[in-house]
Amino acid sequence: MDFALVLVILTGLSGLVCGAEFLFRRIADAENSEPSKNIAVDYSRSFFPVLLLVLIVRSFLFEPFRIPSSSMVPTLLVGDFIFVNKYTYGLRLPVLHSKIMDIGEPERGDVIVFRLPSDPSVNYIKRLVGLPGDTIAHVNKRLYINDKLVALEQTDIESDASSVIALERLGKVEHNIRLMRFKAGSDGKYIVPAGHYFMMGDNRDNSQDSRFPQVGYVPQENIVGKAVRVWMNWDFPESPQWVRIGNKVE
Repeated sequence: MDFALVLVILTGLSGLVCGAEFLFRRIADAENSEPSKNIAVDYSRSFFPVLLLVLIVRSFLFEPFRIPSSSMVPTLLVGDFIFVNKYTYGLRLPVLHSKIMDIGEPERGDVIVFRLPSDPSVNYIKRLVGLPGDTIAHVNKRLYINDKLVALEQTDIESDASSVIALERLGKVEHNIRLMRFKAGSDGKYIVPAGHYFMMGDNRDNSQDSRFPQVGYVPQENIVGKAVRVWMNWDFPESPQWVRIGNKVE
């Protein structure tokens, strides 16, 4: 179900009912008659301001998103609820997704929510690695951008010794990635087309991202927004991780 479409329809219908009720009330006042009571009108008058506010906030300001998989570990954990900034990269109309105002462009290193090119009803979250025109290579668990090796520094080994945590530097952005010691990396070389982006998960050896045909290059119009904050973590039936509330997504 497309929640944005449902929200637009409900807001539009309640707005039409409120508008019609206002018009009929004016006619009744002019004729000195009492307008009849209607429960649908009462509900519309109550819910329209709320629906309109939710529509504006969700479409143009912030949208909540839940992390469903471990592809962005260690940056984001399964069960993280995050806020996605919808206006960083420009304002788009809900449902149509057409841009009506340019504000900024995605930058290398941003953590971005986007609509899956092969199925726009599905949202993915990954880190932007390649900009339009870039040549991206992933060889032996190392990342190359335009033939330059991306700096990487091991910082930790996980308790079961199966994975290491390393600090990666993408331009101005420093962030941790996870590398699985006993799993082969997905190697390849990619040239990012104009108007598209190359995305990768921080759980580098356990992420279905732009290296795979199921995702591929992400068109600019599929960008939803930039992940900015964790507002809750709860991977039910496990207990909430209160310490993650308010964490900045970097």
